[in-house]
Amino acid sequence: MRTVSVIGFDGALASAITGIIDLFRLAGVTWARINDETPVPQFTTRLLTKDGAPCRCINGLTIQPDGAWNELLPGGDDSDLVVIPTIGGPIDVVLAGNSELIEWLGAFRASDAGQVRVASNCTGAFMLAEAGLLDGRQATTHWGFSHQFRQRFPAVNLQPDKLVTVDGDVACAGGGMAWWDLGIYLVERYAGAQVARELAKAFVIDAGRTSQAPYSALQARRYHSDAAILKLQDWLDSHYSEPVTLHRMASLGGLTERSLIRRFKAATGDTPTGYLQLLRIEVARQHLEKSRLPIDEITQLVGYEDVSSFTRLFRKHTRLSPGAYRSRFVR
Repeated sequence: MRTVSVIGFDGALASAITGIIDLFRLAGVTWARINDETPVPQFTTRLLTKDGAPCRCINGLTIQPDGAWNELLPGGDDSDLVVIPTIGGPIDVVLAGNSELIEWLGAFRASDAGQVRVASNCTGAFMLAEAGLLDGRQATTHWGFSHQFRQRFPAVNLQPDKLVTVDGDVACAGGGMAWWDLGIYLVERYAGAQVARELAKAFVIDAGRTSQAPYSALQARRYHSDAAILKLQDWLDSHYSEPVTLHRMASLGGLTERSLIRRFKAATGDTPTGYLQLLRIEVARQHLEKSRLPIDEITQLVGYEDVSSFTRLFRKHTRLSPGAYRSRFVR
């Protein structure tokens, strides 16, 4: 059986620890019990903390570990897979308080076996990035912290819309409960597609999710200090339904078009026109969630004339059609 080590630390999200341990421990077990078959466990798991001390999670629960990561070889060579759960507390504080763990993680060496050796869930990616494991790699994290991540780790190829990224022997999952998706994916990598499918069915998990885009919000793109760009964003909040050209936006910001594109990209991670599209999509999502307005009327309200073009754009950004989005998120 494969050995999975989940790392516990103060301020972690408890469900991201216990949940993914449940998935690994019950792979090959729960489905067999449902069908009155002999269970065939696929993984052994252990929760490791510094010095083997209990970890106090962000919800106040204290979890007793199975051992200490700092008693193992640097880089986790005693484990087939090491998993970093969600940072539930203030990210800067948790990173500063776990410098030894980050140094231990930094000793991971690339695997020649083509298998994932280290993974993170949600904001746990900040810990992998701080250790230097994500430099030059694709990664994802919670969409709400994507701008903060980009600012802190510019060498990482962040893909915030993706639910799971895999680059070499490192895997990352997006938002807080994406450990479901990460766990099912890793079970498939290690134990095969059949075991993963049976586990997903036993836990009633939708194994087809690939994106966290339907859940993301525009607010994350306002976490910057460029006053001119913030002023333009405020203006767009009231004028998104009008015909808005790059020239008009540059004039409003007192910038050349080239300077506008450069500064807007630096501040938000997006182009001005790309941001305007996202803003219109965000308003459309609010209409779809809160009203029963026809889709063609919503299309016009957010500044588009052609319903089919708007539908294609909406699907591009949310991975869902407007109708499917309304069915999933209607209040």
